[in-house]
Amino acid sequence: MPTLRPNFRGTRHLAAALLAGGALLAPAAAFAETTITAVMHSALRVLDPVITTAHITRDHGYMIYDVLTAVDETFTPRPQMADWTVSEDGLVYTFTLRDGLMFHDGAPVTGEDVVASLTRWGKRDSGGQLIFDVTASLEAPDDKTVVWTLSAPFPPLLNVISKQSAVPPFIMPARVAATSSDETITDYVGSGPFRFVEDAYEPGVSVTYEKFDDYVPRDEPASWMAGGKVVNVDRVVWTTMPDSLTAINALAAGEIDYLEQVQVDLLPILDGAPDVTVEMRDPLGFVTIGRPNFLHPPFDNKKVRQAANLALSQEDVLATMMGSPDYYTVCGAIFGCGTPLGDETGSEPITSGAHPEEAKALLEEAGYDGTPIVLMAPTDVISLTNQPVVAAQALRNAGFNVDMQPMDWQSVVQRRAQQNPPSEGGWNIFFTNWMVPEISDPLINVMVNGRGNEAWFGWPSDPEIETLRAEYVQAADDAARKAVAVKIQAHVMDNVNYIHLGEYKMPQARQNTIQNMIPSPVPVFWAMTKEAD
Repeated sequence: MPTLRPNFRGTRHLAAALLAGGALLAPAAAFAETTITAVMHSALRVLDPVITTAHITRDHGYMIYDVLTAVDETFTPRPQMADWTVSEDGLVYTFTLRDGLMFHDGAPVTGEDVVASLTRWGKRDSGGQLIFDVTASLEAPDDKTVVWTLSAPFPPLLNVISKQSAVPPFIMPARVAATSSDETITDYVGSGPFRFVEDAYEPGVSVTYEKFDDYVPRDEPASWMAGGKVVNVDRVVWTTMPDSLTAINALAAGEIDYLEQVQVDLLPILDGAPDVTVEMRDPLGFVTIGRPNFLHPPFDNKKVRQAANLALSQEDVLATMMGSPDYYTVCGAIFGCGTPLGDETGSEPITSGAHPEEAKALLEEAGYDGTPIVLMAPTDVISLTNQPVVAAQALRNAGFNVDMQPMDWQSVVQRRAQQNPPSEGGWNIFFTNWMVPEISDPLINVMVNGRGNEAWFGWPSDPEIETLRAEYVQAADDAARKAVAVKIQAHVMDNVNYIHLGEYKMPQARQNTIQNMIPSPVPVFWAMTKEAD
């Protein structure tokens, strides 16, 4: 181990978290080779992966639930819990569950569970809503079979249900999936490779997962979310360390095994840690965005949204976030630069720097009266702390009255679901990040959903973009899909459904004893091994 000054406060924090998680209830040696201790990008407080798009909740979902189908590293849908056939007319999808599927309470996974899970998911997910628009029936004729019958072809159906994010269709027991899509589940029996240890869970502090011994992985090698989810450790503990320096020192000192996000300007600390590897989890990276609330003034006014877009600069935001241009790219493509649908039409206002005078003129034209805009600013996620600060100053320079309200990220996650006016606990704008794969087409990218109250937080009512998304579904080939995607790009830039702030890559770090990590955009803990020190 490197010679560094011990961070005793971090050690006490870690010990308390592990004790809460049950990891110190037995001698340390008992778990030395089988427990992975990880510091994730955020604390976990919301446990329902359908009710929110928060990445930490999605990550939790992949720990304890499985999915019907999943994309591999080539973005190809593969069987996971089920194989499938499609009728010649493209209207009937028949899924056959594989043998050995079991919930954590010992009950078998049945077609009834799948139907209930897909139905609840379809009420919340952007692409799922479009599929259910053309669903004639979704039935389980027996315990092993699910038949999904459409009233019109939906060629990308398998791509949508196989995606990694934002809301994967996790399979839950039917009794759990019967929970309204507007309410949070309270029963956490899963179908996946790890079991959630509810008694050890301390919201915002520690969460513990144990290997589910009765989980039967597929035979194929693991590839992203597809293939065999073989668990090689007994336990995974996520412990919360909001302070980046504390977390990095804990990793360098061997107190934790894995750090999901490493603050770039602190990377030199790890240069002297020979037992630590710093790496990129995936080559695609992330995008960062600002989302206005369409329900309340002033962002219910298109010209005010356009003024906000003109006020901000991708370069300013990205440079402050990441420090080094080695880790960011100015990019105006809402579906990702370098992706098949990537196009930068209409992005010049946000990619060419800040334009405060033009923004002021638009605000005056819009009749903006100085109404304060409530900007929610998370304080505990290293990839989200700088955007609000840079944006607040840029918006003030353009004439906005900004009320920046600091809070932890999980408070943002809960508050952004509130439709109340800003004066009654609501909000006007917040900033977040997405993996490039989860924004790479109009069915996966939840921010281009224009269904009002059924849309993602911010709730735009945008019939034009819904027409374009339907056109995309029915496009005959890749060229036609790209043409529709360019139209959507131009519309989003003009209407400012959200403020696209460019792309970045965030390094992760691990102890060298941690091996066989899947290079997936989503951090997963199957396949991973922990060698003896």
